[in-house]
Amino acid sequence: MPASQLEAEEAQAAASDGGAAKRVYVQRIFSEIAPRYDLLNHLLSFNIDRVWRRKALAALGWERKPTGTYVDVCAGTLDVSAQFASCAGFGGRIVGADFAEPMLRAGSGKVSETTVSPVVSDALQLPMRPNSASGAIVAFGIRNVADLDAGLREVFRVLEPGARFVILDFTTPRIRAVRAFYHFYFHQVLPRIGALVSGHATAYTYLPRSVANFPPEDKLAERMRRAGFSDVRWKSLTFGIAAIHRGTKP
Repeated sequence: MPASQLEAEEAQAAASDGGAAKRVYVQRIFSEIAPRYDLLNHLLSFNIDRVWRRKALAALGWERKPTGTYVDVCAGTLDVSAQFASCAGFGGRIVGADFAEPMLRAGSGKVSETTVSPVVSDALQLPMRPNSASGAIVAFGIRNVADLDAGLREVFRVLEPGARFVILDFTTPRIRAVRAFYHFYFHQVLPRIGALVSGHATAYTYLPRSVANFPPEDKLAERMRRAGFSDVRWKSLTFGIAAIHRGTKP
């Protein structure tokens, strides 16, 4: 095995334990794949990720306060922010926070500065006052934070009472046949296509590892409750490939 690949695998293994090693690794790889990130997202998900994002935004219940300030956590290339800003009747502001500046730069052409404010910021230190956000959403990013529980508490901190937090992320299907195909695709097909299109040899081996280390739906719901959220619910999408969680700050 080439030394560079071995080093990358060792870095992935260290990142799976969380903490500073995970923060450094995730920030680096997402900065490196930013130019091809959108193309690969849509290609590898067969474009169904767009549908999932629409469902997640619907679960946010932003109509409760259409002129409020909302946070797109781990905003990446601002796909969620762009879809959110285009919702009919929305007249508020969106803070798109991500610690990988190249990702935000890659998505800057999708959004208007009058509605979306991209901010280079770690999800563990959001640049907002307590009780100042009308809602928050994170799509395919919460499993990448260095400390999941601290990330949940940080979102809880910035939300105002009555505001909702929505998480969209991958899960492991419970149906055996679906799970078998899912593991084959995630571990055999996706890394090869990802490496070919992105030009990054190991970034797309991180995805299946990060999903494997992510808590299942019921455990994530319990951790949201421990962070302070009430009325926590979750819904599976597309045979259990992904799920939407939501919780409210009392």
